[in-house]
Amino acid sequence: MSAKRIATVTPVSEEAATGKVAAVFADIKATKNITFVPNLWRVLATNPDHLELVWTRLKAIMHPEACGRASKLDPLVREIIALAVSATNGCAYCVNSHTAAVRKLGLDVEALGEVMAVVGLFNTTNSLADAYQIEPDILPPLE
Repeated sequence: MSAKRIATVTPVSEEAATGKVAAVFADIKATKNITFVPNLWRVLATNPDHLELVWTRLKAIMHPEACGRASKLDPLVREIIALAVSATNGCAYCVNSHTAAVRKLGLDVEALGEVMAVVGLFNTTNSLADAYQIEPDILPPLE
């Protein structure tokens, strides 16, 4: 019997991680306050430089407090945005990950439904506006 397939490449196990990969794995667990390295990161670890690049960018944007920076958006808002984009892009892995994150941050099932209703509504209206090639007439201020 073969092992369960996780991706198109063999993920790097936490036990096999060394050097840069081990350091990034440790930072992921510490920053996210989790006890394991999720599959996404284990797969990206097949290219240590790419793993480090993606993690550094994600950490700076999604966990700015861990980088010593304040954010105008609270963690729940950042995760709701990530969930909305993930649902729109059809990424099951990310939808599950960010749904877990928003629930961990206190969003209840009813509010989750409201988030998904907004996502669905604007996927529809965006598609309609794009399909009709409607000229924008409500513009944001420049400053």
